[in-house]
Amino acid sequence: MEVSEEEWSKKLSIYKAARSIKKRDNSLYNALRSIYQDSVFIGEISQLWPQLPLLANLRCGLWYSSNFHSTCYFKSTDGHTNNCSFSTSRLNLHVAHLAAQKGGCMIVDSTRKGKRFPDSMSKTIPIWTCVLNRAIAQFIRDFHMDDTSAPQLSEDSDWDCSLHLPLWVPLTEKASIEEHLEEWTEQLKASGADIASLSASLKKPLRPLWISQKTVIWLNEVPHHDSWDFTPIILVSASSSSNGVSQHNKTNSEFSWNYIPGAGDDEENIVEKGRVRRVYRGESAPQIRVKSLSHEEPSLASDVSNIEVDTKSSEDSEISWLGSTNLAVGASQSATDAADVDCILNCDYESITVCLPSSEAYLHLPIVNSKFDRFSLLNNLPKAVSFAKFNLSQGKRLLVCCNDGEDISICVCLAILMSLFDEKGTFDDGKSFNTTHVTKWDMRRRLVFVCKFATNARPCRGNLRQVFNFLIGGKCILQPEEDG
Repeated sequence: MEVSEEEWSKKLSIYKAARSIKKRDNSLYNALRSIYQDSVFIGEISQLWPQLPLLANLRCGLWYSSNFHSTCYFKSTDGHTNNCSFSTSRLNLHVAHLAAQKGGCMIVDSTRKGKRFPDSMSKTIPIWTCVLNRAIAQFIRDFHMDDTSAPQLSEDSDWDCSLHLPLWVPLTEKASIEEHLEEWTEQLKASGADIASLSASLKKPLRPLWISQKTVIWLNEVPHHDSWDFTPIILVSASSSSNGVSQHNKTNSEFSWNYIPGAGDDEENIVEKGRVRRVYRGESAPQIRVKSLSHEEPSLASDVSNIEVDTKSSEDSEISWLGSTNLAVGASQSATDAADVDCILNCDYESITVCLPSSEAYLHLPIVNSKFDRFSLLNNLPKAVSFAKFNLSQGKRLLVCCNDGEDISICVCLAILMSLFDEKGTFDDGKSFNTTHVTKWDMRRRLVFVCKFATNARPCRGNLRQVFNFLIGGKCILQPEEDG
């Protein structure tokens, strides 16, 4: 059926009107006001267990507090319905170690889909806790099997290895996940993760708990975290939900406004979009947060004049030395005053000013994220590895840095470790490197090693793919270039 020009014009007008309304509802003011309201809730919950460290789940949770102890990275895609998985690229073992040290922890996340909890909290983290518990239990049984003097861990032990999911996850889906637990546990063990140190520090099994803005907590009966027979991973969803409706109206004595759940992840309609673009280009892109003008209700003007720019990263510009190697990784901001560094490989888009013995001790390779150039990292890795080989062979200490120290620099370090170090982490000038035997599991084990020390590592899949293609592309990259 043909549509008349008049009917098409009406449909187009309705579409434009709907887009205009949506754009108005998702205004910067509404986003920032929503973030502030949710941050108040996060502050109240964090005070229920002030002894437990507060962690932000990247990318959706970082806006909701200025007092995060650390960050973690559990992806909702690993918990999508009928597509759940356990990622050995995002083990977040520092979270388990921190929970073991402090007796538990709280993780903040949010969701924009009108749900009470994102899939990262409904399934990804519960799967993570279960797989870690199973790996620890198996390690203790195997380790003490021949030691009669050590405490034995039997099948009916108190160490909880069961899968704990929230009630709203269907039993059929839970059964489907349980079918893969043994497989994922074996993958964790094969990844080379340090289960031994975790089993030594964790006194009680990990277990998730869920808190949202609809959770009823009797403040005079909040249990102390030490009273539980498990190590609590308290999952706090910052978003308010209203019967599946994504937005709803709020009113106070001054005016009304539209609440946006999960506004901290709204990269399409707030200033975070520009920040992300600058990050990918390697430019300076500090995190921003809402700054309240009073101790009570915020008064945000339409020109958002009270946005405070926080130029410090959550890691305070620290660098991470990768075990006993002479290789370190960090943000480019940390390279300007890094101590005990002999040479620097800067993968940031912009050059930096550093104080080094000679100009040969500094190499700048402007690399951009795979979302903007699918071959930028791949094309620069030969020079990066050659520079690392030249300096590490002389016993020099090398720092690899990028804009945030979380992605590109991690991938470059991964390529250097695979190309120039043996399986035990000893520099051998590339003698043990063989492109015909490189597998993705080899890369995963090395990545686990890197993440053990660089806990904020978040390499994207596109950049990891470039590293793998580089490694299987030929050993000639390690040889000196021929003349002519």
